[in-house]
Amino acid sequence: MTVTVPADVISRLKAVLGEGGWSQDPERLAPKLVEWRDRWSGTTPLLALPRATAEVAAVIGICAESGVAVTPQGGNTGLVGGQIPQGEILLSTERMRAVRDVALLDDVIVAEAGCTLAAVHEAALEKRRRFPLSLASEGSATIGGLVSTNAGGTAVLRYGTMRDLVLGLEAVLPNGEVWNGLKRLRKDNTGYDFKQLLIGAEGTLGVVTAASLKLFPILASRAVAMAGIDSPAAAIQLLARAKEEAGGAVEAFELMGRRGVDFALKNIPGMRDPLADHWPWYVLIEIASGEPGTAEAAMERLLAKAMEDGLVRDAAIAQTETQATAFWALRENQSAAQKPEGATWKHDVSVPVSRVAEFLDRATAAMEAFVPGCRVTAFGHVGDGNIHYDVIRPEGGDNAVHSARRDEGSRKVHDIVAELGGSISAEHGLGAMKTAEALRYKSPVEVEALRAVRRALDPKRIMNPRVLF
Repeated sequence: MTVTVPADVISRLKAVLGEGGWSQDPERLAPKLVEWRDRWSGTTPLLALPRATAEVAAVIGICAESGVAVTPQGGNTGLVGGQIPQGEILLSTERMRAVRDVALLDDVIVAEAGCTLAAVHEAALEKRRRFPLSLASEGSATIGGLVSTNAGGTAVLRYGTMRDLVLGLEAVLPNGEVWNGLKRLRKDNTGYDFKQLLIGAEGTLGVVTAASLKLFPILASRAVAMAGIDSPAAAIQLLARAKEEAGGAVEAFELMGRRGVDFALKNIPGMRDPLADHWPWYVLIEIASGEPGTAEAAMERLLAKAMEDGLVRDAAIAQTETQATAFWALRENQSAAQKPEGATWKHDVSVPVSRVAEFLDRATAAMEAFVPGCRVTAFGHVGDGNIHYDVIRPEGGDNAVHSARRDEGSRKVHDIVAELGGSISAEHGLGAMKTAEALRYKSPVEVEALRAVRRALDPKRIMNPRVLF
């Protein structure tokens, strides 16, 4: 792999990309070289801006021939630094934004890698269909990045991760060849499922250029509620009841601690306290059904019985779309609300749902002993066991001092996760942040198998070389 990109390679890349297809303008590059939390920054000798798959293939082909490394980037919403180049060619898919097809009989949408998630939602809705993946960064996150990081979001409980929503892919492989796997099949049992290797590979096995995605019907009834509870253990019990009451119609089940709610009220304009009284924990529940009135009735039955039994202390069901949006805004701004509070150790972890409460108890005890006065803020998709567990510096504390202890503190959190049979990265991927650390938790047999796959497809290791094994 070449460390300094030769001038002739830069010239060849410019030639195949054409006018408007590349940039070296520092102002144009600047926002693409910094991760939004400001933890990672990078450099690149050239920003490649291909408009079509053939141009992506030309760029990768030149880089493969020359041994020059490439970092693919979508909407730059990643949280583990895998999209930030450190001297490599930066290949952005931002100009590949076409929705190629919406096939109603197949319930499929075919979108290029640079399409934002919001654009896919809109294109599906125009045809009275729905693409269910949902996350806070949908206006910026792109399909290529979502595929490459196997994005999760708030609807995994019902629909699964991006891996479960992809029917086919088009991708440029590390040798510059184009693989057209844009199938629309629900069943294809003909050997290795190659697309699944590319999903979650973080750009190490090729550049995803388009995807065939599953669509679903628009549901006729929807109920959104916020409930105040005493503990995460109560949330897990309520989740079990919600599944039983709704008969599989639970779309989302999100957990937030009171501290996170307070930060949102303090730091995000327009936020309102969801309930009249304060409670230690809150759950945001969404139920949706194809039958009119069914979701609302199920939510009312669930909360009435839970309050009668003392499992829920107080609750409010959104009466309008505006109220539902306000409930969701409170949840979706949990991460942004932390930023003004100072240095934070971020953890995106998952454990079996049955052990979420145990994880939170053990991890919080460990962090409060390790950094007295630290402010633990936990929230996330408790319905699928994914918790965003964040440790903010003590109030009035020193950011640099807190940041310096991040690795040691995170090791303690991740060791607890591993002991509980969990994962140190539930939905954000490994990227630059966790690649080395993951070796501590994955078996040598698995790591060697993964390395063998990568050696076979990218023997020169030009694709996102700092990421994965």
